[in-house]
Amino acid sequence: MKTHNSSFALANGTVGLVHLTNPAQATYNTPLDADANLVSLPLYWQKQPNLMTNFPPGIQVFRTTSLYSTREMNAYAVVFDPKLVEFKPTYSATFKTPENFVNAETGTVLACINAGFFYTTALSHIQYNGTTSANNVASLVRSGKTYYPTRGTFGLSSMMMPDITWTYKVSSNVYSYATPSPNNENTEPQPIPTATGGTLWNVVSAIGGSPVLVKGGQVNVTADEELANLDNTSLRGRTAIGYTADGKIILVAVEGGNNTVTPNVLGLTLNELANLMKDMGCVAALNLDGGGSTTLRINNQLTVRPSDSGNERTMPGVILIKAKTN
Repeated sequence: MKTHNSSFALANGTVGLVHLTNPAQATYNTPLDADANLVSLPLYWQKQPNLMTNFPPGIQVFRTTSLYSTREMNAYAVVFDPKLVEFKPTYSATFKTPENFVNAETGTVLACINAGFFYTTALSHIQYNGTTSANNVASLVRSGKTYYPTRGTFGLSSMMMPDITWTYKVSSNVYSYATPSPNNENTEPQPIPTATGGTLWNVVSAIGGSPVLVKGGQVNVTADEELANLDNTSLRGRTAIGYTADGKIILVAVEGGNNTVTPNVLGLTLNELANLMKDMGCVAALNLDGGGSTTLRINNQLTVRPSDSGNERTMPGVILIKAKTN
């Protein structure tokens, strides 16, 4: 990545501050001035006012077309405060395109991004307002052996505090683990995770993916443990979710794989995606589905070009970011 000056200044004239306390973090302030950046991103991320028409305070859109190494890049980021806008993982048993998810939703949808993995059904956790529609895959077969991976999951508590951790559903409850079950497809499977050693995961809304990219402010790609070794070293479209130390959430969509229209925009490897999220200030980040699934709509306008001939894939779930109604 190009080296940039990392010093930033918030805009003057903040009209008010909301003082919020995270029990696990320091007290922080949320600027309500629409001109003040919610987070201090590297300078190669440029705010996109043209995409933010009629946006409420607490959500902003950024774009970068700077080179990554020597390669062209086209990526968008949605930064938001979950206390000021609504984070809504949304599920449909009948697969739909992100555009159709937006069109079917009531209220004002500010942004829509693809969620976790799927095949003929959702393979990643989808939970909204206490109701779980899908769980992370409970087992995977590799070389004839059955593994039971704890997989990365992003969640929000009732106080809108974000968390990224490794989870597994035990009976009817989801448990969080401080470290992933140490699976590796070249070794014998680990035992099925149990409540012992885990913590009941008390979140109200959540989305699953794999693998964890950043944890504790450091790049920590747990693809081996999560049995998530698929195109990790390939250049492709990528989607990720992360959060900063003061509880702001960052959604990122990186374009890639459009060989006929933008042949030089190849995308990122998984490790490059992890470093991108860390450089944006994420203390934790999670990979979501990528490749042809990577889609981001802002005000129902398509941003990155999907790599499936430019057409959005149908999928069982997306993340909607909506204006709050109260």
